[in-house]
This record gives sequence, C-alpha cells and structure tokens, in this order.
Amino acid sequence: MSALLQDNRLHAALDELLMHADASWRPVIEVWRRSPQGEALVQFVEARRVAGAVIFPAEPLRALALTPLDDTRVVILGQDPYHGAGQAEGLAFSVPPGVRPPPSLRNIFKELQRDLGLPPPASGHLGAWARHGVLLLNAVLTVEEGTAASHAKRGWEALTDALTDAVARHPRPKVFLLWGAHAQAKAAAIEAAGHGGHLVLQCNHPSPLSATRPPSPFIGCGQFRRVRDFLAAQGERLDWSLA
Repeated sequence: MSALLQDNRLHAALDELLMHADASWRPVIEVWRRSPQGEALVQFVEARRVAGAVIFPAEPLRALALTPLDDTRVVILGQDPYHGAGQAEGLAFSVPPGVRPPPSLRNIFKELQRDLGLPPPASGHLGAWARHGVLLLNAVLTVEEGTAASHAKRGWEALTDALTDAVARHPRPKVFLLWGAHAQAKAAAIEAAGHGGHLVLQCNHPSPLSATRPPSPFIGCGQFRRVRDFLAAQGERLDWSLA
C-alpha cells in the first residue's frame, strides 16, 4: 500500500471540517454543533488529535459532501469507520481505490452479483454510489487506529440521528437499508419521522459473522433489486454498477 493511501489520518481540526458538508446539511450540523453533545464531541476529538492519537478518516463528513439532502434516494447506515490505516474514507463500507475490500464489503459485492448479476468491481471505492444519491452514513464518524468504537457514545450519534431524521422527514420517497441490529434500532425513529412513502428494508449485517445466518441473512436478501424496482416506480433509476 502506498504512503498516500496509508495517510488517511485526521490532520485538521474537526471544527474546520464540519464546513465541508454540502450546504443542504448545514442547518442540522449547526444545531448539533451548538448542543452540549456537539461541543463535547468536537473538544474530545481535537484533544485526542493534539495528543497524537491516530484518528481516521481524514474527511469525517465526506458522505455529506458527496450526497446532498435533496439528492438522497437511498440510505445505507453503517456503524463505525474502518480502524486500519488506509481504509476509512468517510463513506460507510467504502475503501479508497487500491485498497483490498474488507470482508463485509466483499459480501456486499457477492450479493450484488447474486441479485443483479453485477460482477465484483475492481475497486472497493463506493463514491459512484454516493454521487448518485446513496448516502453512506456511519453512526460514528471517527475512530482511533486499531480500536473499534473508540469514538462511540461521544456525541456523533446525536448528529447522525438528526441527519437520518432529516432524510426521513424529506418529502421525496427514499429507501433505508438497515443491515444488522445497530442500524435496525433506528427503524422506529425513521418510520415515526417519515410520511409513509419510504421503503425500510432490514436484514443481517454483511459481516461474515452474520451474512448467511438466519433468520434474515444478508446473502440472498434481494434488497438491491427491491431498491431498483422501488425507485423505478417513482420514475427514477439507480445504477448499482461500480464498473
């Protein structure tokens, strides 16, 4: 792996990076930033960065930069950024070009092939999905090297819950893909905030630990086809291909 790919560390102060989101998300971000949870999170991340902690990714809000609220058609909720060097890039499940896809992402590609006949792409970078309206949002947007969930329950969840709520309240019908118990815990809030026009799909997480287990295995869930058909009924097209 090249030095460039390895250096996905957070180098700038988080306060500066909050402005990198698309303008459509900024009202939600600003309310959170002024809240006790937002203030505490920004202070915590900056203190860890100044102390020399290796924090990933370099662009925590990249999903919000690539996928404006008005363009969001599908939401995929992840949990935590990858905590290995060179992997996390601010998009749930995605890795930069040239980085071997982790096991969960390989299972996502396996289900795409099974469901839609799409061959596994050469790259694990999901930026094309993000640019076509798939919001790849983790519940927690930063992590320290080698320590999963190290920034969980520090304040990110208040922001990502508010962002998910904003998407659910938006009038455009959308699809929410809730993979695993962590994402599925948000189902009730999504349905309460929504207007009845959204499609909420649930199954196991694509991790090898759960992807093929009953009662709702990820492999064989057929959700990519269901997303395609739902959007087609709205007169929209989503190309899942990453070729």
